[in-house]
Amino acid sequence: TLWRRGYRVGGAVLVRCGLGHLFTPIWIPGVSLQSIHLGPVRFQRCPVGRHSSLVRPSPPDALGEEERHLAGEHRDIRIP
Repeated sequence: TLWRRGYRVGGAVLVRCGLGHLFTPIWIPGVSLQSIHLGPVRFQRCPVGRHSSLVRPSPPDALGEEERHLAGEHRDIRIP
């Protein structure tokens, strides 16, 4: 599972889309009303680039302070 790999799962999670944009959606394992759940990745709309893409969690400790800040500024809608 993702949490065993060091990812924070459940609640607001930093993710990266296929084009490299960072944003913070609500990520609840096995639950999604706005994306297609594909195991550890999801297909959903990227609010940064306004496109649909595969997104995957990004461990916060692998990101710089500026990247974490930018991801926090771009949040998905609050419905999981």
